[in-house]
Order: sequence, then C-alpha cells, then structure tokens
Amino acid sequence: MARTHTVFGKVLHWGFVILYLYGIFKQVEDLSQLENSGLLWFEVAFALVFLAIVLMRYFYMRQFDTFMGAWEPVPLAHTYLAKGIHLAMYACFILLPLTGLMIAGLYNQGYTVNATPDEQQTVMDVVLGLHGLVADISYVLIVVHIAAALYSRLKGEGVWTSMVPVLKEKGPTSSPLIKRITAVENSAYARFERFFSSKSK
Repeated sequence: MARTHTVFGKVLHWGFVILYLYGIFKQVEDLSQLENSGLLWFEVAFALVFLAIVLMRYFYMRQFDTFMGAWEPVPLAHTYLAKGIHLAMYACFILLPLTGLMIAGLYNQGYTVNATPDEQQTVMDVVLGLHGLVADISYVLIVVHIAAALYSRLKGEGVWTSMVPVLKEKGPTSSPLIKRITAVENSAYARFERFFSSKSK
C-alpha cells in the first residue's frame, strides 16, 4: 500500500491552498466595485475555476485513505471525525464559489445595493450573508485542520509526511508526554465507539 500521496494529489492540495489564499486577498470588499464589468467577469471566471478545482480535488482524493501514511491503525471514531471535518471543508469550498456566482448574477440583474436599515432584507443581503457565513466557517475548519496536522506531526503518525514535503517523520514519537496524551485520546475514541455500537444494537 502506498505510504504517500501521489504527485498529482500533492499538487492539487497545495495548489488549492494557494488559490484559496489568493481568493481571500483579492476578494471584493464592496458591491460597487462590480460596476467594473471587467472585474465582474473576472470574479465569475475565478469562481468557476475555483469550483472546478474543488470538485476535481474531492473526486480524486476520495480514493485515498483519510490517514494515508499512518504507521499504526487509526481508531474508527477518529477516522469518522476527520472525514466529517474534511466533508465540512469541501461543503464550504463548494458553497463559496456558488454563492459568489449568485452574487454576480444578482448584481448583473440589477440588485446593486443592500437594503437600508428601514427596508426589508433583499435577496442580495441573504446571499451576501450566506457567503460571509460560509467563509467564516471555512476559516475555523482550516484552523482545526492545521492544528490537527501539527498534532499528528507531534505524534509522528506518518500522515504529515504523506502530504507535507518538510519536517518529515522518522516514526512514532518517543516523547513520554505525547504518548500519554495519545493513550488518553485513543481511550476516548474507544469509549465513543463502544457507546455508539451499543446504541445500534
């Protein structure tokens, strides 16, 4: 079994990171900026490319284990947790360009201003709110993902080495503290598994 992701998988992963960061830094701050038709169509093209790459990454990466490269078996509950976070991230990464395209479409149809405080909420406000909410959730999930990757690196699970080209692991950690924390973590996962397996009977 392969212990590392393919070159194409790594390119998709890190290329998407660059694309996501670019999307954050170049984002439209005010709807009035979309009066520039060149910018409007650039935003549409960027959203379509972003969406295409997210879908390509999802369908390509799903063939690999969540904990690709792990030296030791990963608790089932941990696997489900990680898969859940990954799916939530993909949902955000799909909704971001979709809501962005909706904003561009609404603006092109004449929804050029937000509602004022004494007016009812407009459809543009709803879509803008959803777009902002999805972006905020994606930030939180990315922080969780990075923290989990760093924690995995501390444990020396082997997962970090399968995707990250630096600070490669030599094997499981020899730190007594990290080993104790891992034992407590695995015990918690085992309790969750026993709880849910008893509920399903």
